[in-house]
Amino acid sequence: MNFASFKQSYVTLPIVKASPLHRDNDVTNKHIIMKLYKIIPVAAIVLAGLVYGCSKTMDSSYDPSMSSVSTASVLSSDVKSGAIKPQPGSLKVVNLGVAGEFEILSKTGITDVYKSTVTGDIGTSPITGAAILLKCAEVTGTIYTVDAAGPLPCRVTNASRLTTAVSNMQTAYTDAAGRSNPNFLNLGAGNIGGQTLTAGLYKFTSAVVIPTDVTISGSSTDVWIFQIAGTLKMSSAVRITLKGGAQAKNIFWQTSGAVTLGTTSHFEGNILSQTGINLQTGASINGRMLAQTAVTLQMNAVTQP
Repeated sequence: MNFASFKQSYVTLPIVKASPLHRDNDVTNKHIIMKLYKIIPVAAIVLAGLVYGCSKTMDSSYDPSMSSVSTASVLSSDVKSGAIKPQPGSLKVVNLGVAGEFEILSKTGITDVYKSTVTGDIGTSPITGAAILLKCAEVTGTIYTVDAAGPLPCRVTNASRLTTAVSNMQTAYTDAAGRSNPNFLNLGAGNIGGQTLTAGLYKFTSAVVIPTDVTISGSSTDVWIFQIAGTLKMSSAVRITLKGGAQAKNIFWQTSGAVTLGTTSHFEGNILSQTGINLQTGASINGRMLAQTAVTLQMNAVTQP
């Protein structure tokens, strides 16, 4: 800084004009200016400290270690840990259309090892009714076929209704598979045994296994959608239990691969499978089985929610 210019600026300041000394007293003025030279750096340091302190207070929630982490990876981590929770009513049910009026709907047939107990309507399309191997005594409901073949005397021929139901089934599958922004991503790396599953959208990029009991917990209006890119396999004697008013009709399992429910296991929810649904001996389900290939039964209890 030029001392002469600083002096010239200084003598116009109120502090000098208020001084009992005359402004032309250069000795006194120089003395004051030298004091200012000492005070200004100290004041600057104090001011910087105050600004830094305010900044730290405002950003106390900021974690510097996250600065190099991408937004996508943070989202993935939060979703996987369940940190992102759904808002009540934010997830809508999958509209099943006419397919929702069926307990079992298949495009390529329904096989059976006698005796199964099915409560609800069943049907196949476009395959012939001869591909339905259930007997009339096993079904409490209507057996729909596209032609005159099928279990007698209970089967009802209604190709138009079945065509609509299958179309709605495929639309529902696409809807469930297309839901975005999951609340949970690859929970348990695909092993959900022992978990208590709250409402929300679950996305799995590979197969899912259920080796131990699972609880689905929520209210009667909560919705669960499971997007599974691979197969879904439930071990023998394992159970899914509903808690807190959760309803099977509001649970949707969308699977690209086959679904297998082990012997004497119990399952809850609607299965929308792009391939087959296989129930092993003594397995039961409270829900719907809507398969784009076949459904296989072996002395099972199947109930529409």
